[in-house]
Amino acid sequence: MDKKICNGIGHSPPSPPQPHVTPSTSSACTENARLLSPVTTSIDFTLNSLIPERDIITYRVYENELQMPDIMRLIQKDLSEPYSIYTYRYFIHNWPKLCFLAMHGTTCVGAIVCKLDLHRQQRKRGYIAMLAVDKDYRKLKIGTNLVSKAIEAMLFYNADEVVLETEITNIPALRLYENLGFVRDKRLFGYYLNGVDALRLKLWFR
Repeated sequence: MDKKICNGIGHSPPSPPQPHVTPSTSSACTENARLLSPVTTSIDFTLNSLIPERDIITYRVYENELQMPDIMRLIQKDLSEPYSIYTYRYFIHNWPKLCFLAMHGTTCVGAIVCKLDLHRQQRKRGYIAMLAVDKDYRKLKIGTNLVSKAIEAMLFYNADEVVLETEITNIPALRLYENLGFVRDKRLFGYYLNGVDALRLKLWFR
């Protein structure tokens, strides 16, 4: 939250001339301390106010059904495909350890939903089904951290590869995944209900 902070340094009109008196050392020090104290207090206050509280983000694995509304709220804002609650439950109930939430205090500001199963009875393939971050919390690496945690979990469960689809026009998402090592595997024409093409991205572990 941006705050405008004033320094609190004012200007008073000049005092009338006074007879010259040489101040003692102790009174001069006391006066200097008095003058400096408000400025020091103001500087400390300013520095503390500049600490962005929204940077304090914690990450946790999915725990229970009470978190489902927060996940749905985030994803329905951003994704082009309308999902029913049964779609969410299919992924989250079957692979709860592959669903992660980003929390700011008690508020869910990011979520990733994944699965892991056999592909053509040969390779264990991870799949990133959904990823969303609240628009007010973007550019804080939350999406990158969520994907990284999902990848780590898939590796723990012996995944051979991870795939996903994203809109070909979604440049920020493409940049995020490619920075994590994903490569463009295939273009899927008219993949989404809105008619936009998709790109399938893939990350190989072995």
